[in-house]
Amino acid sequence: MRVQRMRPQENSNVVAAEQIRAVLPDLPPAQADDARPWFVFDAGYDPVQLAQALGETPVALLVRLRAGRCFYADPSAQPKLGRRRRHGHKFSCDEPQSWPTPDADRSIEDTQYGTVRVRAWTQLHPKTHGQHAQRDARGWRPIVRGTLLLVEVSRLPQQTRDPQALWLWWHAAPATEVPDLDRVWRAYVRRCDLEHTFRFLKQTLNWTVPRVRHPEQADRWTWLVVLAYTQLRLARPLAQDQPLPWQQAQPPGKLTPARVQRAFSLLLPRLPVLARAPKPCGRSPGRPKGKRSGRARRYPALTKALLSTSQAA
Repeated sequence: MRVQRMRPQENSNVVAAEQIRAVLPDLPPAQADDARPWFVFDAGYDPVQLAQALGETPVALLVRLRAGRCFYADPSAQPKLGRRRRHGHKFSCDEPQSWPTPDADRSIEDTQYGTVRVRAWTQLHPKTHGQHAQRDARGWRPIVRGTLLLVEVSRLPQQTRDPQALWLWWHAAPATEVPDLDRVWRAYVRRCDLEHTFRFLKQTLNWTVPRVRHPEQADRWTWLVVLAYTQLRLARPLAQDQPLPWQQAQPPGKLTPARVQRAFSLLLPRLPVLARAPKPCGRSPGRPKGKRSGRARRYPALTKALLSTSQAA
């Protein structure tokens, strides 16, 4: 729905928050707290920066975490003298002895993943660092509270490796109670479907193959790839499956984009010709005699910021 290239010195979390705000007007209005839109992110995003950038935007965030993260509860008591405490009991994801009793615990039986156990700890917050620039009037770094979730499954759909624990961070604005634990883990599993789309764009539609000279050319090529993928999705009800000898035939409504692409050439004669007839052109004079062309100048998509005079000194 939205394609945007990261420019130099841009923050991916801030750009993601801007994209969320841009897509909200196109979504149906939420009638209740459980109907607010959910946005699922991989471990490359910072949950604190996302929550700060979105503020009170009525959305729910679900972010995957690495196993070594640490979180803290609110302090149970404050000292009578000295600086007040901001962090209480330490919760370390890779130290089970530091885990208190979960606020919610649920086990679900699933046909693909077997027994799925989801545990939730509410009102936890991570420590913020220098990259979290927003501070209050007294100079305190922000405290962003959320719900920490641990998902454990007994098996995987394909037994290629042993199942591992999955840590998730859930944050909603305005704040609510513990989310539906069955919905949480299924929402992240649905996010994995996007990985197949990215692989198809890269391997089949050659998204990352061209080596263009200008960033604007990369933007145009990305939009062309998105347009081609959209055409394949729209042509799925019209395409007739062309399976390979070792594949089983599929009905038109269940064809993957790769199979639609294989049968797309049979749809072209049925489509109207919208392009104008090509015009003949004269013979190109070519390169002047005796002149050599050097290497083309390249423009990298990402460049490092130049140091100022004081910094360089």
